Amino acid sequence: MPMRGTGLVRVFAVLCALILGIGRAGAVEPITIGFGMALTGGIAANGRAALIAMKLWEEDINKAGGLLGRPVKLVYYDDQSTPSNIPALYTKLLDVDKVDIVVSGYGTNMTVPAMPIVMGHNRMFMTLFALGVNSDFKYPRYFGMLPAGPAVGARRAFSKGFFDIAKGMNPKPKTVAIIGADAESSRNGIEGALENIKEAGFEVIYNRSYPPATSDFSSIVRALQATHADIVYVASYPADSVGLVNAFHEVGLKARLVGGGMVGLQTTSIKTQLGPKLNGLVNYNFWLPTPATLNPEISAFLERYQARAAKEGVDLLGYYLPPFAYSYLQVVGDAVKGAGTLDQDKLTAYIHAHPFHTILGDISFGEDGDWKEAKIVFEQFHDVKGNDVDQFRGGKAETLLKPASMRSGTLIEPYSNIAH
Repeated sequence: MPMRGTGLVRVFAVLCALILGIGRAGAVEPITIGFGMALTGGIAANGRAALIAMKLWEEDINKAGGLLGRPVKLVYYDDQSTPSNIPALYTKLLDVDKVDIVVSGYGTNMTVPAMPIVMGHNRMFMTLFALGVNSDFKYPRYFGMLPAGPAVGARRAFSKGFFDIAKGMNPKPKTVAIIGADAESSRNGIEGALENIKEAGFEVIYNRSYPPATSDFSSIVRALQATHADIVYVASYPADSVGLVNAFHEVGLKARLVGGGMVGLQTTSIKTQLGPKLNGLVNYNFWLPTPATLNPEISAFLERYQARAAKEGVDLLGYYLPPFAYSYLQVVGDAVKGAGTLDQDKLTAYIHAHPFHTILGDISFGEDGDWKEAKIVFEQFHDVKGNDVDQFRGGKAETLLKPASMRSGTLIEPYSNIAH
């Protein structure tokens, strides 16, 4: 019997409903992770390298099926290396984009302005290379991807190895001069350094800050030279570090031990820019490829990262920030899988209660959100010749001095004889 028009309409309606239902079922909303990142401006060399690592994680997690049965999407904006841009950027991420998870961009100076926004929204906050931030905020949902543990406090851990090296010099140095940028990161580093100096029994004879926009450091270094300090501790950001090292050589800085907290000297582009001017400096680092730190996972990551970085003209080696940028998203992803939810309180509780396996090894977070175990290394540059990148591959031009378990050589001093 022929089907009447009404029947055809009903069949058509059912088919449409089925098709639309299938379409809706297939269009699963992604889990969004939002952040600002320095893609232009003074710290963009590190920010752009971090973004490559984060995109590699995004690719990997989606190839593995995403999280909670949903794909993952990174939502990010250029913070232009400018702290004053951060509040509006994070407000947009949370109120307009309504991201599921928020993480920090690179560095203390970019993290601190985000804290009130994140706290106001009661969000879990995984941060990247933010030094001692939660010492002030005491936010229970804060976590820091920075190898500065709570044993002596994150701020002190950042310089403890430097002053431990100084204590071991013979004869023992007596005086310390300090210079640093008038910015959150440097202030936190200097606060910790002053505690370490006091414990070590050194005398601070000079402590000055300079505006973050400073470009000519000659007069600053001449004033520093006039103190005749045995030790010079520097807490600087990348552009400052370059300017200061150039000024050390212009003025002919004389001291026994110089460096400590100079951000940027870990970055390949700055290493190749400064070349032999690095010789003699003793500075912090967070990771270098050594028999004690290499594993198949991080080796595979670096191979992929370096291929991508070469195409994009970013940090060619990627030893400093990229492994940590990948790892902090590993922690976030594993916390979501482990907790089985995006609930911020449950994610926070899960991270506090569990260790995490990352390409850097196993990481656990203490009560304040910092690592339970500090893993900062201190190195001395030596035998750098010219500006070729290969001399920095595998840490060949850097002697590890601290921790003792990773020592690859002994301190060469005074700085003056090596540098000039």
